[in-house]
Amino acid sequence: MEDGTGKMYVKKDGTVYFFCSSKCEKNRIKLNRVPRKVKWVKK
Repeated sequence: MEDGTGKMYVKKDGTVYFFCSSKCEKNRIKLNRVPRKVKWVKK
């Protein structure tokens, strides 16, 4: 991810997520997918 791009999401409990695209954000927040169970995430 380049500097100045992407989106930061902060949950009520203080957990911070950084997303590179809306696709990544929707998969994590809306669809509740866990990154370690998804094939396209870099390990």
